[in-house]
Amino acid sequence: MEEVILKCAVVDDSSLQRLSIVKLIKDHPNLKLVAEYNNAIETKNGLLDTEVDLIFLDIEMPILSGFDLLDDLPNKPQIIFVTGKTKYAFKAFDYDAVDYLHKPISKERFLNAVSKAINLYRLKHEGAPPEDDNYIFVKSNLKNRKVFLNKLKYIEALGDYVKFVTEKDNFVVLATMKSFENQLPSNKFLRIHKSYIVNLDKIERYNSRNIEIDKQQIPLSRHKKSNLIEALAANQ
Repeated sequence: MEEVILKCAVVDDSSLQRLSIVKLIKDHPNLKLVAEYNNAIETKNGLLDTEVDLIFLDIEMPILSGFDLLDDLPNKPQIIFVTGKTKYAFKAFDYDAVDYLHKPISKERFLNAVSKAINLYRLKHEGAPPEDDNYIFVKSNLKNRKVFLNKLKYIEALGDYVKFVTEKDNFVVLATMKSFENQLPSNKFLRIHKSYIVNLDKIERYNSRNIEIDKQQIPLSRHKKSNLIEALAANQ
């Protein structure tokens, strides 16, 4: 497999914090530093001409926060939040964050976060890995649980929670649908309704209102029907 090199930017209003992250980036064989910014406005303008795969992003900055920056970016790269406050952790994952690093950053946590980013990049750009490696980790009951994607039937939104329905069992996690939508390979999974993401390989039949997986009827949004037909055709 070809080696992955992620082009990185660091955004932090503290020059000392930027320096510490820059050093970690330069010491990592799969990362390449392409830009440093000390505020969100400078970042927004800089990214118009600079292509990045991953941003190490501070949250609390003058004028515009890290969240404000992401709200203004039309094309969002992968994000690893780096902040001195833990109170933003849940909100961070509403922005599909790869990880949330608390200052001061340990090398171990940094390497773990980067590993997640590399795996996500490969998943999106190199297709699905071999079946034995085709999985995601889901935090359930304070533990990271491995979910093999070929065993996952569908995901259902339940308010502030998400229900995973697999061939083996079902379980619920505190998370958003959006946080998982971008982690799942788009050639295998499709969001067919605001409350459902389904495994295309598990669909047994469908009509204009529902799809069926293992005799379970799942609603199909009217405006998602054409997407479903195209996805199923491409998946044959």
